[in-house]
Amino acid sequence: MFQGIFQGILHEADSILPFLLVTVAMGGWAGWMAARAVALAWRPYLACLPALLGVAAAVRFIHFALFSGTLLSVPYFAIDALVVLAIGSAAFRVTRARQMTTQYRWLYARTGPFTWRERPDAGRP
Repeated sequence: MFQGIFQGILHEADSILPFLLVTVAMGGWAGWMAARAVALAWRPYLACLPALLGVAAAVRFIHFALFSGTLLSVPYFAIDALVVLAIGSAAFRVTRARQMTTQYRWLYARTGPFTWRERPDAGRP
């Protein structure tokens, strides 16, 4: 029932497994690693966008090459890109929060997996 609802919207195959395997698992992992690498280099978030869109293009090619998907399909590329961008954005933010709170632990305290705050006593003699 679940795969019948989203077939044609999220994925073009008869089964949802290629979408989960290629887009979510493989594309998500590659997007996570690409965004993490950008964050570890202390680059701004906008530097992630070309890398993540490249990963989404690779995901679309894998769908085309292995599962007879449509290569030049704007709606399916948009879905692939949204999934990869969401996972990559989360990776960038998690990595940056970890960087800020470990590199500058006297200035910042972690408030969650994606956020940090300035310590109340930071910068005071």
